[in-house]
Amino acid sequence: MNYIINNASIVNEGQIFTGNVYIKDGEIAAICHGEADVPAHDSNFRSIDANGLFLIPGVIDTHVHFREPGLTEKADIYTESRAAVAGGVTSFVDMPNTVPQTTTMELLERKALMAAERSMANYGFMLGATNNNIDELLAADPSKFAAVKLFLGSSTGDMLVNNPQALDLLFSHCKKLIVAHCEEDDIVQANLRNFKMECAGTDRETAALHPQIRTTEACYVSTYKAIERARRFGTRLHIAHISTATELDLLSNLPLDQKHVTAEVTPNHLWFDERDYAALGNLIKCNPAIKRNEDRLALWAALYDGLIDTIATDHAPHTLASKQQRYFDAPGGIPSIQHSLLMMLEPLFNNSYTANEQIEFRNTWFPLIVRLMCHNPATLFGIERRGFIRQGYHADLTLVRPNIETNVSHDSLLYKCGWSPLEGQTFHCRVEMTFVNGQPAYTASNGLAENSNAQRLLFSSAYQPSPQR
Repeated sequence: MNYIINNASIVNEGQIFTGNVYIKDGEIAAICHGEADVPAHDSNFRSIDANGLFLIPGVIDTHVHFREPGLTEKADIYTESRAAVAGGVTSFVDMPNTVPQTTTMELLERKALMAAERSMANYGFMLGATNNNIDELLAADPSKFAAVKLFLGSSTGDMLVNNPQALDLLFSHCKKLIVAHCEEDDIVQANLRNFKMECAGTDRETAALHPQIRTTEACYVSTYKAIERARRFGTRLHIAHISTATELDLLSNLPLDQKHVTAEVTPNHLWFDERDYAALGNLIKCNPAIKRNEDRLALWAALYDGLIDTIATDHAPHTLASKQQRYFDAPGGIPSIQHSLLMMLEPLFNNSYTANEQIEFRNTWFPLIVRLMCHNPATLFGIERRGFIRQGYHADLTLVRPNIETNVSHDSLLYKCGWSPLEGQTFHCRVEMTFVNGQPAYTASNGLAENSNAQRLLFSSAYQPSPQR
């Protein structure tokens, strides 16, 4: 089926304008400003009235843990991709710390076959670095994987790379983007040993210890070392889930296509701070830790300042039973992909502004969020023909209805793990409709589509910044 989306407020490439988008054979056939000159009654097109709605490119989440294979008691590609499209996310890039770990192209291709059978959203994968597989990573077909994931701190599914020779080989020869989890492991492990001796089994053993173990210092030292190595070798490096104000001092606000070093933030690190541990405990235990309110506010400011380049969820489900264990035993990770877009749009629609202020804010905030969640992920990772509303691009699109309440309840969650720290939260907009390759994958009125139209993501060489920054 082909579609015309009529009279939408289109948010794309820094602009908001009223127009129509024509979808034919899974692609964007035309974009018309104002009154359309293509007849809406054409029998080959089904018309969708989007008056009062915002139309954006489908969100591309470049940092998810869908847990398949090997950890499917927590999540799987089918369940989490359903949650993704219900949240306006049309494409995802999955991380390698599954069982087995995705450290070879053979294992990555097995994942791709699973996704081809089960995913509701477009899918791509990262290859994981280890101390012993650098040669294989360097020989892999760059069009088949999104990036190299490098753990410079131990986290769920320990893939810590700490061999200096392996790191030098990777940074000096890798032509793909390296995405790094940066926490200095020596600092984290020393803090963990100390607090276990002091607090284990006492009433001090709570999730509030987490930012005291995975500290600002651990993040800063590791990020500093990674950036220093990237600058020494001219490597394209993307720092995952920035969580501290101090790390921002290491970043640049140059235009994206001039940066060798870029950065990601998660909605969780923008939404929660250390005050929330008292009520939510292990439910917001994640790596790196959620830290001070001062850090959270600095991260928000960094979105405006151009220091942060992408927003991605680090969607990381665990069973509720495992999260309800004592603090030291509970795993780190938060499920969030179903509500990430709403979290980022909430400042725009929470009725804390006058009408004129809201219009002014809308004209800056909405295009910024689209840039960080749609445009920049496509550009940075070299994702072909996605992330923008452009003629000839895949019709991955999301319609958002403003000024309507979305209540996060247990029954509304699509995650296999069945919980969210956002339960009880009310957002003031909703995802009205999600298109994946030109076909509705989700509608607010009818729910999820029965059939998948998802495709595998293809990756070009992306941009190569000329000045080293």
